Amino acid sequence: MKRTLIACMLAIPFSCLAADTEWLPQVNVQNADFASGKKAVEAKNWQAAVDAFSRAVKNDPRNADIHNYLGYSYRQIDRMDDAFRHYHEALRLEPSHRGANEYIGWAYLKTNQLSKAEEHLARLEKICGRHCEEVETLSKGIADYKVKH
Repeated sequence: MKRTLIACMLAIPFSCLAADTEWLPQVNVQNADFASGKKAVEAKNWQAAVDAFSRAVKNDPRNADIHNYLGYSYRQIDRMDDAFRHYHEALRLEPSHRGANEYIGWAYLKTNQLSKAEEHLARLEKICGRHCEEVETLSKGIADYKVKH
């Protein structure tokens, strides 16, 4: 663990963050549909993202990153049943997937299920501590939700 931390501190910061956010970054970069889906997400073209990640998941159904991004894309177009299905699959494949735990927390907030969002925040804290990006972001979302509701 200490060596990984030192390597991240010495390496380009974004490469370490990408490795933490995606479970299989080396595999994903080789998948044209995954790359297309990420470009669509960056452009906020949600239907194109859903289409690309749907193709990607057919070729690699055991890839938690694809399921996570597919869930994220479905959440953006309010197809919450599909979003939850893919987040749950990502977490079945990789329970400590930081991105999937954060994003499902946001989905629970979107569907007014605060306690379930808090459960995923607690999981994230066990996975990466209180000061990782996913914990900080979801914590802020939960705090904002509580103020509004």
